[in-house]
Amino acid sequence: MSTTATTKRSRKEALGPYGRVGQAVGELDDRLGVAKGGRVFLDKIFPDHWSFMLGEISLYSFVVLLATGVFLSLYFVPSTQQVIYHGSYKPLDGQWVSEAYKSTVGISFDVRGGLLVRQMHHWAADIFTGSIIVHMARIFFTGAFRKPRELNWIIGTTMLILAILEGFIGYSLPDDLISGTGLRIGYSIAESIPFIGSYLVTFLWGGQFPGSGVIIPRFFIIHVLIIPLVLIGLLSAHLGLLVRQKHTQFKGEGRTENNVVGSPMFPTFMAKTTGFLFMVTAATALLGAFAQINPIWQFGSYDASKISYAVQPDWYMGWLDGALRIMPSWELAFWGHTVPLEVLLPAVIFPGIVFQIAIVWPLIERRYTGDLAMHNLLDRPRDRPKRTAFGVAFFAMLFTLFAASSTDVLANFFHVSLNEVLWFFRFAVFIVPVVTGLVAYQLCLEMQGVHGIGQRKRALIVRRSAEGEYSTVEAAPRPDDEHEELDPEPVPVRIDIEPLSNGGIHQPESSPSGARQVSR
Repeated sequence: MSTTATTKRSRKEALGPYGRVGQAVGELDDRLGVAKGGRVFLDKIFPDHWSFMLGEISLYSFVVLLATGVFLSLYFVPSTQQVIYHGSYKPLDGQWVSEAYKSTVGISFDVRGGLLVRQMHHWAADIFTGSIIVHMARIFFTGAFRKPRELNWIIGTTMLILAILEGFIGYSLPDDLISGTGLRIGYSIAESIPFIGSYLVTFLWGGQFPGSGVIIPRFFIIHVLIIPLVLIGLLSAHLGLLVRQKHTQFKGEGRTENNVVGSPMFPTFMAKTTGFLFMVTAATALLGAFAQINPIWQFGSYDASKISYAVQPDWYMGWLDGALRIMPSWELAFWGHTVPLEVLLPAVIFPGIVFQIAIVWPLIERRYTGDLAMHNLLDRPRDRPKRTAFGVAFFAMLFTLFAASSTDVLANFFHVSLNEVLWFFRFAVFIVPVVTGLVAYQLCLEMQGVHGIGQRKRALIVRRSAEGEYSTVEAAPRPDDEHEELDPEPVPVRIDIEPLSNGGIHQPESSPSGARQVSR
């Protein structure tokens, strides 16, 4: 036998039966003692219902946001200093633009892969905000916010507020004509706040709009440093509470308030969630590659004297824009001061009420129902008709306001007066939520009285007799018709350390007492 083969065999024997990975884990455990808690964490149970993966979309789109954001920050210049553009996009050649706008166009056309990364970043921001809303809607309609998870609900609502603010600041940074229009609206909203509004805009913009050129650098620091760090902290707290309080689950066979039925973290959920990470990243990359978003080179650099037609913000700001559009031109004047109610009510007070209701909803429902019990089993929305009706009406109001953000486009498309469109939405924003809420309430009551509602239906075969009469029989069961689950198996809540009989090398066999052995 050669010396090389002998050396390889001795190295393999030194590594033990688990190879380099096992050696690395062992070395880490020698220093940090992670094996004991790690085993419990790997045994954590996750419910198998598809709706529990909605939160994963938020997590992984946030990962994409961080990765693409780091790339973009290396090339973006947060400055409103005017320069002459000379780059690959010839229609802008020789024009005066801001450095922020020039660097963004440069990322799109002159940096290898820049346009893909930039559009991935923008799409990931939309997906991040949307998935948070869908995830919180699932939590709301199933009652997952109840005791003991009120704090996690508040954390999630705060993350949604920060995500919307982060998105607004992010698409304001390129300093193009549309983002500049959004900044002008933001300036008006901040200035409408009584007593402190003028001081606030002076601090942020450095003077009267468009300011002294400090808003882009300040927004850049907020966008890439402050809000992401806060979001990371809130996300860590959210996941920490999730591990501590365990998952909720829908009612079913074997499920109680005191257990969690599902798949363990390793290997089932780990494989599932890793694949989901790749899926979210791939979907975002496909959108970035084939679906154009925010082509700022078509809009031009921001000029306070110009505005473009059919300007709408990103979808998550549409409800706020719609509220501003349909608000009548009301104002108060007293003691030499003017309070612009047409801006203050729809853009400051109304969003404050919306998010305040969202934050305190667990307390509202607990006070209304008197329910102080711990809840680990979820509700079916049909079993809580009042909560479901309120949630449907609430979302219907926001969707109506979102539609109102395109009043000018609708008026032009249908060839009707803009005033008629505005008055339509002024009534619709009150009528639509009431109607949808009542319909949802009635549907919930009717569904409660239907036997077998929500269960999987067997396919039916329709037959016709020689006399022309029709009858139905159940088809043969298909693989997905019968929902079968494995019997739940308990997992240990702690790991007992027992002396190893083999000199410290862990063997796959269990110890006499059945407890797992963790080598030290």
